[in-house]
Amino acid sequence: MLILGVLLLQMEIKGDGFNLRELRLDDAASLQKHADNIAIFNCLLDRFPSPYTLDDALAFIKLTQADEIQTKFAIDINSEVVGVIGIDLREDIYRKSALIGYWLGQEHWGKGIMPKAVKLVVDYGFANLDIVRLQAGVLGNNPKSMRVLEKAGLVKEAVCKNAIVKNDLILDEHLYAILKPLPNL
Repeated sequence: MLILGVLLLQMEIKGDGFNLRELRLDDAASLQKHADNIAIFNCLLDRFPSPYTLDDALAFIKLTQADEIQTKFAIDINSEVVGVIGIDLREDIYRKSALIGYWLGQEHWGKGIMPKAVKLVVDYGFANLDIVRLQAGVLGNNPKSMRVLEKAGLVKEAVCKNAIVKNDLILDEHLYAILKPLPNL
């Protein structure tokens, strides 16, 4: 699809029991259904709304559709959006170092979906984006997300003490990263 002279990549990545694909407006109801969960909100940045309304879902989908290159993916199981995973590109001195973030509907936790999805998005990012590093910050009270990143090959680089505040609790931030493999010379 060509929009204003910029190639917009729309793709689907096949996973094991799930697909990663672009978000569509008709995904709003399932996105809202799975995102509107306080357990998910408690693990994410405060910019993630709670309660998560249908208007929030539509606004997020429209935001992803405005991207020049696909960096946000619906986690699709049986044609239902049960989560989202994406890469946030940064600017200035961080332009080669992007952030990875994700969430998954609670009924799908513990099924091995997220480590596989993270691996797929890491591979996609290094193959298609001009980055050399992907990193994720995890709230100190979220060991399950830390394990997801470890299973996906990210390495804990630091624990930033008392770095974040979530739900009026001061928490450590655990910083995980993975580097793009350098070509053999």
